[in-house]
Formats: sequence, C-alpha cells, structure tokens
Amino acid sequence: MIGTIVNTCTIIAGTLLGAWMHRGIKEKYKEVLYTGLGLASLAIGLNATIANFPKSDYPVLFIVAIAIGGVFGTWLDIDGRFKRLVNRHSKEGNANRLGDGLATAILLYCIGPLSMLGPVISALKGDHTFLFTNATLDFVSSTIFASTYGLGMVLAAPVLFCWQGMFYLIAYISSSAISEALMAELLIVGGLMITGSGLALLSLKDCKTLNLLPSLLVPVLWFLIKSLMS
Repeated sequence: MIGTIVNTCTIIAGTLLGAWMHRGIKEKYKEVLYTGLGLASLAIGLNATIANFPKSDYPVLFIVAIAIGGVFGTWLDIDGRFKRLVNRHSKEGNANRLGDGLATAILLYCIGPLSMLGPVISALKGDHTFLFTNATLDFVSSTIFASTYGLGMVLAAPVLFCWQGMFYLIAYISSSAISEALMAELLIVGGLMITGSGLALLSLKDCKTLNLLPSLLVPVLWFLIKSLMS
C-alpha cells in the first residue's frame, strides 16, 4: 500500500500548495483555469475511451452500463446529494464550483490506467512505479485544482485512497479477479464520465456525472455473471 499512501499524500500536499496560491489569483485567471481544466478533462476522457475500444470484447457493454447506471444513479440522486453536502460546508456562491471541481478531480484521480493498474501491480509484484508516476501527475493536478477551487479539494484524497485500496485488496486476495478485459471496459465507461465532467466545466452541458457512477458496477457484474456461468 506504500504507493497508494504516497499518491494520497501528494494530493494533500498539492492541494495545500494550490490553496495557498488560490488567494492571490484574480478572477479572470481563475476562469482561464476553469477552461483549461475542462479542455484537459475532455482530452483525458476521450483518450481513455477511444484507446480502450479495440480491447473490448463487448462493444455495446459500455452503452448498457451508461444506460443502467445512469438511471439508477439518477434515482438515487447521487449528484444532487453530493452537491447539497458540499453546499453545507461551502461559502454561498462557491458551492457549485467546488462541487463540480471535486467531482471532476475525483474522476481524474481515480479513473485512469495508472490509478487502476498501479494498485494491482503493486499487490501482485510489489512494483510501485505506476503509483509513484501517478503521484507525480496528481501532485501537479491537485495544485491546479486547489488554486482554482480552494482547500475543499483535499476531500478528493481519501476517496483516492479508498479507491486504490479496493483494487489493491482485490488483487491481493485474488490475482485473477481483475482481468485486462474488465479493466478495458471500466476505462471505456470511466473515460466517458470524465468527458462529461469536461463538458460541465466548460458550461456546455451539465451531465450530472456523479449520477453515472453506478455504471462502473455494470461491467463488474457482467464479468462476475459470465465467470459463474462458465
């Protein structure tokens, strides 16, 4: 778990640095950062989805996942509950910004090859290279996020720790539980969610991305059912 601990600490450190910078940044420069983060999210999300399409054995699974997960997430109102929770602990006028920023940051930190494969390789081989590399990238990202949205972005750190910890424990307990095929499907769905966050940051479309989170469970359940039937 050393790699995940380091990754979590770099996000906290980057957030503290960015929050300190946040006070001296004028509003017009913050708007530029919003736009930059939105464009970066679009690029990262589309790249994750498109790069993993050729690896998918079930080309329509991501559509089914988004449809089922989106309906279930909307029923639970995950996005609304999250933003209301943020609203309670944020200054009026900043709550929506912080909520959008946290949703985007959590997705960017958690949904990616380095963040998802890293804990698996760490558990199976004791190699932390992926996670250390991811930690470096997240330090830069968290600094930018916090310089834009403030200290509240530190809440993404424990989410990353739990996310990577889950992959680490599953791989540690069962080396065959997380296959490359399943990872590809998760990255396709996750990439679309990051793309949706980018559209929201650019004020083009509020995709209520958090309502799509249950979509990540659909490929897991599909592969579980498939393994039980084989």
